[in-house]
Amino acid sequence: MRVELEVAGRRRLVEIERRDDRLTVRLDGQQVGVEATVLPGGRWSLRLPGSGRQHEVVIVSRPDGGGLEALVDGLSVPVRVSSGTAVAKKAGAHGEGPDRVTAPMPGKVVKLLVSAGDQVTARQGVVVVEAMKMENELRAGRAGIVREVLVAEGASVEAGTPLLVIE
Repeated sequence: MRVELEVAGRRRLVEIERRDDRLTVRLDGQQVGVEATVLPGGRWSLRLPGSGRQHEVVIVSRPDGGGLEALVDGLSVPVRVSSGTAVAKKAGAHGEGPDRVTAPMPGKVVKLLVSAGDQVTARQGVVVVEAMKMENELRAGRAGIVREVLVAEGASVEAGTPLLVIE
């Protein structure tokens, strides 16, 4: 896939080829290998080989209609996709319909941070799940209203279990 992006005011040419769990990415002609894992809720886990650092990335539609926003480890980066590409057409539809927050791994729901009817922002913490003695705060993939909470505090959940719905 080849796409032209404007990231934080700078135009970038990005070419992506996927092989198993590794992405070969060319950014302005320079190649970088990336280990990528798709997570529930429209999130990605990216690791650059050799760095040992893992980054959580979520792509959401900007509420002002001004393109997309990449949330990288909680830092907001505005992104525009050049019109006329397949990615741009998908980006225009991104954010429509319900967004389900799901359990990334088996665990126990230890705290619900929102209730049905609450307004949430992209990346806002919505539920805490304990797995392997670690508490993981799961965040909203986009701004919206919590339409339904599907679990209760104390519930055991499996990986992929829907926890709540945001519209």
